[in-house]
Amino acid sequence: MTSKERFDLTVNHKQPDRMVVDFGSTPVTGIHVLSIEKLRKFYGLDYKPVRVTDPLQMLGEVDQELAEVLEVDVVGAKGQKNSFGFFNHEPFKEFKTPWGQIVLVPEDFNTTKDEKGDFLIYPGGDISAQPSGRMPATGYFFDAIIRQQPITEENLDPNDNLEEYGLVSESDLEYWEKTTQKARATGKAVIAGLGGTALGDIAHVPGIKLKNPKGIRDITEWYMSILIRPEYIKAIFDRQTEIALENFRRLFKVIGDNIDAVYICGTDFGTQDSTFCSPEQFDDLWLPYYRKINDWVHANTNWKTFKHSCGAVEPFLSRFIEAGFDIINPVQVNAKGMDPDHLKKTYGKDLVFWGGGIDTQKTLPYSSPEKIREEVLRLCDIFAKDGGFVFNTVHNIQANVPVENVVAMVDAIKEFNTT
Repeated sequence: MTSKERFDLTVNHKQPDRMVVDFGSTPVTGIHVLSIEKLRKFYGLDYKPVRVTDPLQMLGEVDQELAEVLEVDVVGAKGQKNSFGFFNHEPFKEFKTPWGQIVLVPEDFNTTKDEKGDFLIYPGGDISAQPSGRMPATGYFFDAIIRQQPITEENLDPNDNLEEYGLVSESDLEYWEKTTQKARATGKAVIAGLGGTALGDIAHVPGIKLKNPKGIRDITEWYMSILIRPEYIKAIFDRQTEIALENFRRLFKVIGDNIDAVYICGTDFGTQDSTFCSPEQFDDLWLPYYRKINDWVHANTNWKTFKHSCGAVEPFLSRFIEAGFDIINPVQVNAKGMDPDHLKKTYGKDLVFWGGGIDTQKTLPYSSPEKIREEVLRLCDIFAKDGGFVFNTVHNIQANVPVENVVAMVDAIKEFNTT
């Protein structure tokens, strides 16, 4: 089977010849640049600076060489610009990270240091603007800098929280046509992050790509607004959904069947032990908009829709299904109520589990290679039965995971796929 054939069976809940594997196709299924450099060295690949694909999280490119070693079946079609709002492709330049690694970054990846030695990064790469991200001197990725302007209730305008959302340009359409054609030519399954459908994704709320973000940009204030300003939130979601669907109409004309899945939203609804909001709040604030987006995708395309949410979201899985999502990620098996057997038996006929192959909070960074092997084989045995499972970790592989542990995980995947 080709990777695409294998993927098509999997997402339609049929058993493929082997389990589908993803590393690096999305910003929530990736690998930190430091871990990628260590993996390349371990597997004897020629040294080269790792390209940063996601500056916010400092995720690296899983290039063709490494993808072959990891037996990856999925590639990502990524947008022209990154979360800081600057062009995310060639030409590249070298950047020395706080931990001493030389990586490749886009030309407009511009940083300064503050008095503590922290790295500051700027919206659109413009160092004359206020910085919108900070990487601590001892850190491994950027945190958003909150630049909330004073709020007065009578002057709140939902359009201020829509500044970064707009209709795709001719340049965007040209880019997506070429990018998805190139991705399709790999023979692998393709997932695209077309953008515009964040609907409260907390990574987007601070507006780190904007030089002067207006509206509600403080994360705490946003969560409070869910309770005290629901009509304001609905007005944002209403217009964002309208824009997104018009963009999907335009994009589908040039993309067509060049992609297999679309990343819809990364809004988290779970903590380690509970949900962020009540089911009733979800039904009121999110469900109608998710359903509208997913219904359009399913009525007009062959794409599958991908929903990311960390945490203890078992109480919401039936609602994700009702909203029309095909795929759930990262399947945080160590959170409350997220028992793998229960998830597969209860929701496995309706949802594809993309992730959940190993716990990245405790097992992958801190356990022995043998314990890692045992967990991978156990979870794959549960999730991969009758299709409906794409192997990935529970969220991204972080910087300081011992390389021998990552290799033990890879070896266990290959063992499962050959037995």
